[in-house]
Amino acid sequence: MRKIGVLATSLTLLVGLNFAYAGGDVIELGGLTSKIPATWKMQKPSNNLRKYQVLVPRVEGDKEDAELAVFSFGASGKEENVKRWKAQFIAPDGKTLDDVTKMEDYKVGKVADVFCLDISGTFKYKNPPQSPTAKEERKENFRRFNVMFDTDKGLFFITLTGPAKTMEKNKAAFDGWLKAFK
Repeated sequence: MRKIGVLATSLTLLVGLNFAYAGGDVIELGGLTSKIPATWKMQKPSNNLRKYQVLVPRVEGDKEDAELAVFSFGASGKEENVKRWKAQFIAPDGKTLDDVTKMEDYKVGKVADVFCLDISGTFKYKNPPQSPTAKEERKENFRRFNVMFDTDKGLFFITLTGPAKTMEKNKAAFDGWLKAFK
């Protein structure tokens, strides 16, 4: 009888853990969906250009959380975006922006072409980002994942921006979330 009780308790804990890590809210892009990690928190978008906005909690020692934003507006070329994304950063001393930038192309399922740019250094934060009158705040030791997520129903831009340690901790979860779209 005791073995059955221990087995039942173990199964309950295992099922509970699976639900805790199964993911949180669902994001839909061009008819494809994927659940964000359970620790990430969906927020109301801060402006009407954002389709989704998600808070990614900071790790111990970082001063702020990371933020995921999803946009869907007109098509623009990869080279144009790479140039714009790189212009939002300053490379660390002794390095170039090319040294701190990684790029990758892949497919999600059979329907989405994904381009990812991972860049780190000093982030030139502006709000709103493209406004010539917005004051620039420089955030050292930051990282950003920029994504073009191209489906047959539209092109989506995804950014995840935050302190380098928080971003490193969430890199695998972010990649897994992107690759889980179905």
